[in-house]
Amino acid sequence: METTLRDLTGDETGSVELPAVFGTPYRPDLIRRAVLAAQANRKQDYGADPFAGMRTSAESPGSGRGIAHVPRANNRGRRVPQAVKGRKAHPPKAEKDRTAKVNEKERKQAVRSAIAATADADLVAARGHVFDDVDLPIVVSDDFEDLVKTREVVDVLEALGVHGDIERADDTTRRAGRGTTRGRPTRRPTSILFVTGGEPSKAARNLAGADVATGREVNAEDLAPGTQAGRLTIWTEHGLEELAERYAVGEVTE
Repeated sequence: METTLRDLTGDETGSVELPAVFGTPYRPDLIRRAVLAAQANRKQDYGADPFAGMRTSAESPGSGRGIAHVPRANNRGRRVPQAVKGRKAHPPKAEKDRTAKVNEKERKQAVRSAIAATADADLVAARGHVFDDVDLPIVVSDDFEDLVKTREVVDVLEALGVHGDIERADDTTRRAGRGTTRGRPTRRPTSILFVTGGEPSKAARNLAGADVATGREVNAEDLAPGTQAGRLTIWTEHGLEELAERYAVGEVTE
């Protein structure tokens, strides 16, 4: 399986052999399981103060008064869940295990499937990505890894016909609900994933909605944000070489 190799001006310079992993069948069920597990395992533990609602001198008046056995202070109910300023009946507990497990073989198969999905134009378009009529996956020469300025990356994307996806991600929308008061008032769409060799690209990481990774470390969450596979991805030759080594016989590096 081959695809077109392009230089930084968008011109075709030949073809490149894709690793066999690009022929993996599409398994959205495994991709979803792997991404949700990664999200769950990244969450920080949280819980309520064990003494919340309990710091009061209220005492129950006991029987024989014709009133409920609710602890009271200044004739006001305290401490119990049904009282104002009382404790919560079942508060979140920090000791709860919120992690999720996924079988190692299923996780690896999910990554393979998500990699193959980046070459499916229908899946990429279904995610909402904007791109011209170009062969997928997009592979550029290793000269891309030498770029140090974001402006230079923008010029490359314009030449490849995919800069419209960055512009799409730059149009944020206002979030509804409590999140607007907690430091996340807007939603930003996900745009292009840049997969290089050696080190992640520093020149591309500041583009709107973009992510950077290496062929050796790219994971299911990078390739399928929100559990939906088919992310618009730009690979370098070196990145594909690392990917081929990662999925060589034995897969000892994964």
